[in-house]
Amino acid sequence: MKASASSPKVLLGVTGGIAAYKAPEIVRALVEAACEVRVVLTQRAVEFVTPTTLATLSGHPVLRTEFGEENSHEIGHIEMARWADALVVAPATANSIARFACGRADDLLSTIYLTFDGPAVVAPAMNPRMWERRETQANVEALGERGVAIVPPEEGFLACGDRGQGRMAAIEKIVFETVAAARRTSSLEGRTVLVTAGPTHERLDPVRFLSNRSTGRMGYALAAAARSRGARVILISGPTSLHPPWNVEIQRVESACEMNEAVLAHAAEADVVVMTAAVSDHRPKTVSKVKLNRRDEMPTLELEANPDILLEISRRRRRARQVIVGFAAETGDEVAKGVAKRERKGCDLLVANDVNAAGAGFAVETNIVTVIGRNGEHEAWPQLPKRAVAERLMDRIESELAIATDACRSDSVC
Repeated sequence: MKASASSPKVLLGVTGGIAAYKAPEIVRALVEAACEVRVVLTQRAVEFVTPTTLATLSGHPVLRTEFGEENSHEIGHIEMARWADALVVAPATANSIARFACGRADDLLSTIYLTFDGPAVVAPAMNPRMWERRETQANVEALGERGVAIVPPEEGFLACGDRGQGRMAAIEKIVFETVAAARRTSSLEGRTVLVTAGPTHERLDPVRFLSNRSTGRMGYALAAAARSRGARVILISGPTSLHPPWNVEIQRVESACEMNEAVLAHAAEADVVVMTAAVSDHRPKTVSKVKLNRRDEMPTLELEANPDILLEISRRRRRARQVIVGFAAETGDEVAKGVAKRERKGCDLLVANDVNAAGAGFAVETNIVTVIGRNGEHEAWPQLPKRAVAERLMDRIESELAIATDACRSDSVC
């Protein structure tokens, strides 16, 4: 299939692992998906695949140096970063992943990565022992936190003779993620998305607080997904160790009251509000100014209700076209509880999960959710990485935005 003027523009980075021999298949599959493809080869990758093959399949010269083509007045990495709708690195070696995570720019591909501000996809491939190393996992996690879509390696026999997780993912998986990323580049351009994430801390004394097990991963993944689609993203985050996604506006808060104040200050300007934060329902009625000591008399803890932020922003909704999404962490019967909560809160969508289910809820990389709509209809999704849940939910939110916008056009009140 030939690329057209509106075809997604994909920049494929190929690094020096044995799986580089599959690069021509990736190029062919992307071209068949109507993408325009350009290829960047690292110095080591040339030992596994020839530039001539990739140039022939892509229809463009292969990039291998720091500077652009002859007679070009622009530096290669700047030119390519401006050109591409999406960047995919497949295979990505442990070394290249470390380069990206550390912000090194010592070859053309790493320099392009550092310059590129669109959606990036990374497909690791390496020896299982290298993949399992804490250093590699920390680098992969860092990229994921910054909004990079990771296509994990698969388990099987590798060229080195070992068996384990390290073989590059199937071509169709890599191409699917890449094409989806490229087509999302500007779908939310001109929109503002407000996301809340993480837990809240309700202070008992200068040392202790009441909180929950939320890490903020789901909210940060949603912020990254919205930003990769071109939205202006305001992320209001409770305490978490995560690094914020690239180029989002972050406001850090501690307590439920602080989060309530921050959300109400920004909600009116948002086209979409996504409330993923695990906000404490209650806070201590009084906060001790000194540390409570076990030698003291056992204190009686009185609690009072925190603001219901989701309910309040639904009540204050000023624009008919605004889409509001809530989250519900439940323990059993999450669909019935989620349907009731969505009606009670007045939001457009509610995402419910059972935090007792394996692979769902807090402090894990995956989630299992059910999305509940306005009429009580619901759709159960399988276990997915949280970034995949985020992308899928943003697709649903975009559909809700389109419905709300169409309704607004036909209503003079809007």
